[in-house]
Amino acid sequence: MVQITPEWLASQPVTEEKTVPPELLNYQPEPYRIGPGDMLYITVWDHPELTAPAGSQQQTSANSRLVRSDGTLFYPYVGAVKASGMTVEELRQELTTRLTKFVPKPQVDVAVTSYGSQLITLQGAFTKTDPQQATTVPLTLSQAVGTAGIDLTHADLSDLVLTRDGRDYHIDLNTLSKQSEQRIYLKPGDRLYLSYNDTKEVYVLGEVMRPQAMTFRTDDMTLTQALGRAGGLDPITSSSKSVYVIRGVKDLAHEPATVYQLYARSPASYALADNFHVRAGDVVWVGASAITQWSRFLSQLVPLGSLVSSAAVAHGGTNSGL
Repeated sequence: MVQITPEWLASQPVTEEKTVPPELLNYQPEPYRIGPGDMLYITVWDHPELTAPAGSQQQTSANSRLVRSDGTLFYPYVGAVKASGMTVEELRQELTTRLTKFVPKPQVDVAVTSYGSQLITLQGAFTKTDPQQATTVPLTLSQAVGTAGIDLTHADLSDLVLTRDGRDYHIDLNTLSKQSEQRIYLKPGDRLYLSYNDTKEVYVLGEVMRPQAMTFRTDDMTLTQALGRAGGLDPITSSSKSVYVIRGVKDLAHEPATVYQLYARSPASYALADNFHVRAGDVVWVGASAITQWSRFLSQLVPLGSLVSSAAVAHGGTNSGL
């Protein structure tokens, strides 16, 4: 049994906020590299027969060039070019060099009109899990999450998993939102998984207005918040000195549970509760007052007494009949 007091709270180690791995913060996006499925609009100035072979009145897509599944691109006079893996600037220079044999001082421009590869995949507690396309404009983590949307009812904001190059990085979105200056750029091939909160619950039971199991959205739920979401202590039946937090009930086979007690007799006690953080699996129990226990005992005793009296009367009537 541990009493929650100002002295005990002051003696507890300060919980460090989760930090973003430095390798994620230090990553700077590379120039976009062309991939299979991309559509490219290639302009050769003063040569409309090369720029728009389908006619200038046609839509841009009709005059765009497809990067085939093998990564090659066909262009007149140039032939097949291994475009996959090149940056836009590298392809522009390659086409310029090859066209020089047929076009005097060619001025070439290359633009990506449609992206068909290099996806960012999303799974988990997002409202939209459609893959997002990496483009020539670098995509940040906050932009990807904002586009996907978060299912706030079922999401665990403290555990977004970013998988990159076979390694998992765990990110606390709640902490990240407090440090909005931190920009994390995504890389083609990244995978984002937002965990569900269905396995992270605290159970508030006993003499509260709305006993329930509460899921965590973040890792910083306090005892005050847990009691508040349960409607607070029942003003009639609860005992203000019987507020307990039972921790470790899921591992009783290896070590005993720890019980924390809060005397909630005055409003000042909630300042202590606001500095006590509950954890997933905790059981918050609010006991009944002595008068409530006595009243419940009487409510169970009176029907029992009536039953005994009825039985005695019936037994007496049976004996008199004999």
